[in-house]
Amino acid sequence: MSLTTQIEQLISPSIEALGYEVVRVSLAGSTRKVLQIMAEPTEQRVMSVEDCARVSRAISAILDVEDPISGAYSLEVSSPGIDRPLTRPKDYDRYAGHEAKIETNEPVDGRKRFKGVLKGLAGEAVKLESDGEVISLPLTEIAKAKLVLTDALIKAHQAAEEAELT
Repeated sequence: MSLTTQIEQLISPSIEALGYEVVRVSLAGSTRKVLQIMAEPTEQRVMSVEDCARVSRAISAILDVEDPISGAYSLEVSSPGIDRPLTRPKDYDRYAGHEAKIETNEPVDGRKRFKGVLKGLAGEAVKLESDGEVISLPLTEIAKAKLVLTDALIKAHQAAEEAELT
């Protein structure tokens, strides 16, 4: 099990108890390590700076006790942002209708990079409409996926923010 998976398993129960979900955990850097945690509220509202601070305090307390990373490191907690990574199966259904870029571990139909409109999940495969055809990409083969910043995505994000204010 990778260190980032171990860290995610350590912090997830506490984060979920606070009303958030872990979107992604990454550890980067060789001289000075940076532990990056992306989280979002479980009720799918927009993540605020106060939310990030709350999650950061909870994670810091856990990591201080468990000490899973050897040596010094910095902790960064952030929201996934508008053009967010797609890391969980439910993300592909949640953002169906929006444009995404997907990279696979192994070639699918002779390619490893895809860009198109998400059509959601069908079983264990992500459906993506690209160049007029619907492609089926096995979830197990997806190395990286993220939303593409488009006007439609910005409008959807703004609508979600406005809905929170009312």
